[in-house]
Amino acid sequence: MSDPADRRMHYRMDVKWPVTIIMKSGTVEGETTNISAQGVSIFCDEPLLMNVIYTLHIRPPDYDAIEVSGKVVWSDMYGIDGENKTVGIGVCIVEISDKDHGYFKEILSANSG
Repeated sequence: MSDPADRRMHYRMDVKWPVTIIMKSGTVEGETTNISAQGVSIFCDEPLLMNVIYTLHIRPPDYDAIEVSGKVVWSDMYGIDGENKTVGIGVCIVEISDKDHGYFKEILSANSG
């Protein structure tokens, strides 16, 4: 089986930006690990349901908060030892404003190389 990273069609940039995930039961705080023009990878302490669309508020430095609707496409538990648990989550962007999508493309283009 091939490495999933080999199937990526878009450049990903490692970034650690705060993110708030809006759920029916409240909010969960997390942090991005990387972004692309089509998706976001995040770490947080709460698992999210697969194939469910959530609203994310991503806060890059020196830019207004970005609101994204995104569908959870993968999720991995990285550590479960009492209070020290982290969930890695992959989110495919479903909806983002043209302005914010342009920002993602601009920052990715400037850092791709």
